[in-house]
Amino acid sequence: MQEELKIDKNSVIPIYYQLARLLEGQIRRGELKPGEALPTEMELAARYQISRMTVRKAIAELVAAGMVYAQQGKGTFVAVPKLDNIVFELNNFSEEIKQRGLRFNTTLLEARIVRADEQLKEKFQINDDNARFLFFRIVLSAEDEPLAYERKYTIYTKSKPILESELQDPTLPGLVTAHSDYLPVSSKKVLQVSVSTDEEASILGIAQGSPVFVIEQTIYDPELKPVGWGKSVYRGDRYKLTAYDGWYRKE
Repeated sequence: MQEELKIDKNSVIPIYYQLARLLEGQIRRGELKPGEALPTEMELAARYQISRMTVRKAIAELVAAGMVYAQQGKGTFVAVPKLDNIVFELNNFSEEIKQRGLRFNTTLLEARIVRADEQLKEKFQINDDNARFLFFRIVLSAEDEPLAYERKYTIYTKSKPILESELQDPTLPGLVTAHSDYLPVSSKKVLQVSVSTDEEASILGIAQGSPVFVIEQTIYDPELKPVGWGKSVYRGDRYKLTAYDGWYRKE
């Protein structure tokens, strides 16, 4: 077994993401095998001297990537890679851009509380007209060139304020963990090829009707109720999907 890597608390890379990558590495190297339980949140927090909330965000990223799954009351376990399903690699947008030596930037266009409309009631499987959601619109750029446009919703919890510092690397599992009382334990991603709308084309700086990848993601709590939903639009001239070793990744 290789010597365990450490977390750099002075790095610009978020601590939760560093932990997620450490665990991902252990899974890919076979140090954590399919069906094996991850250490508990308390154990990981003590081992790396970080908060349990940070550990929870890291595990949420692994769940969203399809690399682990949670069982209520039992723990979190390593998943078995499946060749017949697309499983997006853990690398988030910011880390991918940094690995390519480019400057990454997140632009928050909007963050507000919205009422449930028919689409949201369908996506979150609720009938409450008074339900409230946090709505985020975000642009992800490299070298000041917009590459992805994201719209994300989480169930609104009054006791969870919106902090600007938490929106620098705003993955949907991270937003659910930070801004609601719900624990995300599983995730579903649906990939579609589409063409850009007027709004998407204007924000991404491309021609209306240009090809785009659309990834729709739903985050579920332990009772398999949706607690987060979002849609990310990636420029078709900047991304492709490549399969390797049973996992898939964007390029």
